[in-house]
Amino acid sequence: MSRSIYECVNCGHREEVDSTEPVLEKACPQCGGDMVLVGFLGETTEQESSEALGTLSLQSPLPPKLPEPVEELLNRFYRLEFDSINGNVFVYEVKEILENDFEAVLRELEKIGYWAALKKRDGRVLLFVFPAQEIKEGNSWLPWIFLIATLVTTFMAGYYQAILYISFLDKFNLPGLRNPYLIALSFSVSVMAILGTHEMGHKIAAVYHGVKATVPYFIPFPNLIGTMGALIRVKSPIPTRNAAIDLGVSGPIAGFLVAIPVSIIGMKLSVAVPQSAIPPTEGGITLGGNLFFYLLGKYLFPIPDGYILYLHPVAMAGWVGILVTFLNLIPAAQLDGGHIARAFLSEKAHRYFTIALGVALIGLGFLWVGWMIWAVLILFMGSMGNPGALDEVSPISKKRIVLAVIAVIIFVLSATPVPFSAS
Repeated sequence: MSRSIYECVNCGHREEVDSTEPVLEKACPQCGGDMVLVGFLGETTEQESSEALGTLSLQSPLPPKLPEPVEELLNRFYRLEFDSINGNVFVYEVKEILENDFEAVLRELEKIGYWAALKKRDGRVLLFVFPAQEIKEGNSWLPWIFLIATLVTTFMAGYYQAILYISFLDKFNLPGLRNPYLIALSFSVSVMAILGTHEMGHKIAAVYHGVKATVPYFIPFPNLIGTMGALIRVKSPIPTRNAAIDLGVSGPIAGFLVAIPVSIIGMKLSVAVPQSAIPPTEGGITLGGNLFFYLLGKYLFPIPDGYILYLHPVAMAGWVGILVTFLNLIPAAQLDGGHIARAFLSEKAHRYFTIALGVALIGLGFLWVGWMIWAVLILFMGSMGNPGALDEVSPISKKRIVLAVIAVIIFVLSATPVPFSAS
């Protein structure tokens, strides 16, 4: 009776089966993997079958293996036991970690075209090894076009604010600089300095940890502040939870540090007038309060009771910087705060946390309609998940915990529940 020889694509187990099907799905008695037809046996004795199987084993293709340089590197860094293959991803159970610096491991693997991920699954530590993705270079000229366009739109926004500010000074015969072009330039430079420093903080952290990222892209928009912010695109995985925290906190901390002197200078240039002097019919847009500006007004620039403060455009730029910091530190999805939170939470827990925050922002939409837009944005981004760092096994350092606490403090100081309201 003719018999066939099948080999498991996962563990390499071979055995004789009375079948001629090319593939026997989930038929391996060892691991439950698919068995592939690799040869035939005719009517032979048991000894002849064994000899034929041995000969065939030498001639048939072996199961997929990692390139030898990759295996040599892995053996330098870990004590491993092969677990399985899923497509082009090789999975190993880690018995011992010989190199605690995962970023060093990743740098060596990247040199030969591979990435790795260290995860916890069902009480085991698993190492996933897979080919590195090709990282394409972006357009080198596009960021410059966006930068120039944003300089123009922020200058235009600053000019509009300067006209209103000068009209206010003239109306109440108050002293102050009345050059609209200089005021517009000061606003534009202040906003760009805060946003640019924020994004360069991310870029520096990315370079430090070997994460591929673009230069900052400024987003021009003809509105009251002339921009929709700025961003950088991360093009390679974040290696560790420490790196995720660094990338998350670096932008908000850097931008906040620039927003502090900008806000102080702007508050110094702002003017206060009695509220009774402004007719109630003359409405406008009132900027929402936050703890940072409250502390500035209480301890550095106290305003008498019954007075209102008309912000200089530079102060407006500082306020915008504080608002941008707050929005970026919302601990959801792929926002800066989301990366920080994901370092401490599992992917599933972070997804639920993001959904909860999205629902909460819908509730805040009754205070400011803009939160409805943010809720939709966060829920949409949250649906795509946050994969987190490649290494979710190594502990978070004490320094990064301190940085995360600082980020929470900045979040509280910059929190602006109602950014804009009509008055």
